[in-house]
Amino acid sequence: MFEFAWPWLLGTLPLPWLLSLRRLEDERGEEALRVPFFTNLKVIAGTASALAPRHGQVLAWLIWLALVLAAARPQWLDEGVELSTSGRDLLVAVDISGSMRVPDMELGGKQTDRLTMIKAVLTRFLARREGDRIGLVLFGLRAYLQTPLSFDRKTVQYFLNDAEIGLAGDGTAIGDAIGLAIKRLKDRPAQNRVLILLTDGANNAGELDPAQAARLAAEAGVRVYTIGVGADELIMNDPIFGQRVVNPSEGLDEAILGQIAQTTGGRYFRARDTERLEAIYALLDELEPVAGERETFRPALALYPWPLGLALALWLLNLSGFAGRRARRRT
Repeated sequence: MFEFAWPWLLGTLPLPWLLSLRRLEDERGEEALRVPFFTNLKVIAGTASALAPRHGQVLAWLIWLALVLAAARPQWLDEGVELSTSGRDLLVAVDISGSMRVPDMELGGKQTDRLTMIKAVLTRFLARREGDRIGLVLFGLRAYLQTPLSFDRKTVQYFLNDAEIGLAGDGTAIGDAIGLAIKRLKDRPAQNRVLILLTDGANNAGELDPAQAARLAAEAGVRVYTIGVGADELIMNDPIFGQRVVNPSEGLDEAILGQIAQTTGGRYFRARDTERLEAIYALLDELEPVAGERETFRPALALYPWPLGLALALWLLNLSGFAGRRARRRT
């Protein structure tokens, strides 16, 4: 689609003609001696165009037309491209302590450990968060930022899949993970600061108490959704006592996770299996929708250099004619 960015400038096209009419009226009011060969005298004196008078006027009008067209900024607009507006600033904090090795989860019909299952489900969740700025925090004995907030979801997914159990030490620093998230989210726009924290244990490391971290998050406007991961029962094969049923989630501190969520305006979820974690993430999609509006961007190709170049070429043509005329006059 072709259009002018400043079409109102086209209204200046008749300006030279209006000025010439005003000049003619002024000249008619004065007495003057009319000389039939005045045009020839002007050429000899070097004050007229080397081209014929009518051609000179046409050239001047063409230069003016080209300049006005360039000033009106002609452009070619491509088809509109829809862009998602920023939805949420969303940090995901994942526990990678030693207890995440417990094989009490099922994925694709096979028994697997908790972290492997979390990676698979979380990857699908992140793929749906188009328009969000997403970051990744990993924590164990200490918490650290694995990826800063970014629209590049593929990079976040890559570093999530690259995470290894025990990489941050054998401990669970829930409070420090929340504190680190607050530092990264506090300067972001209000109402868009979200932290999703997944753990299978209780806070037993770090410098910041989880309850205190929750209060700081509430003051900073950060909503924290906590997810407790782990099955209620696991059949263990003991060489001495044979098969026995144990509770692999005995160390999960659901009370503090619920308190954190309540203090910050989030919610606490319990993920006992893969299907439940999938349902939790589907619910999070509803609680924290991605982007309510979409903006349309139309790439524009500027065309003003063409009429501007034409005006320059015509001016150079007139200038070369004037130089030629002066050269002939000297000879």
